[in-house]
Amino acid sequence: MPTNLLFEIEPQDASMRIDRWLADHSDGRVTRTMAQRLCDDGAVLAAGKPVNKNYKLRAGDRLEVTVPDPQQLDVAAQKIPLDIVYEDGELLVVNKPKGMVVHPAAGNPDGTLVNALLHHCAGQLSGINGVIRPGIVHRIDKNTSGLLIVAKTDRAHLSLAEQIKAHTFTRVYEAVVYGTVKQDAGTVDAPIGRHAVDRKKMCVTEHSSRHAVTHYEVIQRYQGFTHIRCRLETGRTHQIRVHMAYIGHPVAGDDVYGPQKVIAALNGQCLHARIIGFQHPVTGEYLEFTSPLPDYFTKFLATLKE
Repeated sequence: MPTNLLFEIEPQDASMRIDRWLADHSDGRVTRTMAQRLCDDGAVLAAGKPVNKNYKLRAGDRLEVTVPDPQQLDVAAQKIPLDIVYEDGELLVVNKPKGMVVHPAAGNPDGTLVNALLHHCAGQLSGINGVIRPGIVHRIDKNTSGLLIVAKTDRAHLSLAEQIKAHTFTRVYEAVVYGTVKQDAGTVDAPIGRHAVDRKKMCVTEHSSRHAVTHYEVIQRYQGFTHIRCRLETGRTHQIRVHMAYIGHPVAGDDVYGPQKVIAALNGQCLHARIIGFQHPVTGEYLEFTSPLPDYFTKFLATLKE
């Protein structure tokens, strides 16, 4: 049976786009892409009338959103080795290697983490994010390595999504960035949105953006590079990569936000999701896991020490 969600818009949320608002206020049950699709299908009503995906909210709007049951998954289960750090009946934590795409998309129809998870979990994954992203609570980029949490059940997914929204979900990364970071620690508080010209890129912008905060500290300085630790307060697309480039220290190896002449040996950005911590959605126990720096990262640090 479809699920009906009811909301009433507060004055401070007036003028927000409805797809963005639903993604931010549905506790993980509706992503922005899903909200846009639901609007296109006439499944989102304001004051009893269907609205389009770019509808601007008004104070007092009463929204009714009909979320259909998850569609039958049409993504192949593939026997791909996974580095499972933790697993129980509700969730698992996986250590993703550099180069693995998280979920199928154009150009990457298979060989993804989702394909591997479908085989490993025998299809037991939360359905909140729909057909293409079962179990995926948050993502890391293809060429970012490290820890990622996966929900097996909808209740786990909703709990974890709420923790991310409330900033109680711990995500700590390590990176090597270009240049000498002068401050021993700092915070980048700058909104991130889609690039106006290159829609595949994100950027710091006030236009159609979302609040984004990254805390960083220096681990070690080298000639021309700095090894840093970053803690995410928010989790926007490409957040660390965009924020570090914004302050003049793009991530080493980043072929999107870094210099045109990239460090080919890195095969992508030198960025690793090192620590993940969260409150277990059923037991309430705080769990934290740490992933060792992978070979590509330690080898690059070794060259900087020479």
